[in-house]
Amino acid sequence: MTGFHAIAKDMAAAVGYTAELSVERGLAQLLRLRVAQLNPCSYCLILHTDAARDAGLSAAKIAHLPSWRESTMFSDAEAAALAYTEALTVFDQAAFPAHHDALTRFFDETAIAEIAAVVINMNLWTRLKLAQGAVPVTDGPAPDGERS
Repeated sequence: MTGFHAIAKDMAAAVGYTAELSVERGLAQLLRLRVAQLNPCSYCLILHTDAARDAGLSAAKIAHLPSWRESTMFSDAEAAALAYTEALTVFDQAAFPAHHDALTRFFDETAIAEIAAVVINMNLWTRLKLAQGAVPVTDGPAPDGERS
């Protein structure tokens, strides 16, 4: 394991899908799954679809995530967080400040920091798994105790 991989594991422990955050668990999982869709990482898509179900999200909401802008299933707070997630993942520099500002209507400073950390952590893990040539797995926990 490289030093970088160790740092990534520490980040996963702090803000990954098993971490305790002030941000609602279902919202954090929507954001993780959206990053996995955007990058796209098959390994992460399977892992985080299962984690989204475990967080209590409905199959319909999970299925509608790619079309969240057209769906009425997502609250205004979720929509703001998803727009921020997309802007940070693809880094739309011109639009990013407005997306960040929109979060302040729904979330306090701690929650915004956690949302950013969740998105950054997922981007790190999706890219790490892609770089490692990870393939989808359907059964059991993530290898090596990884928690993106």
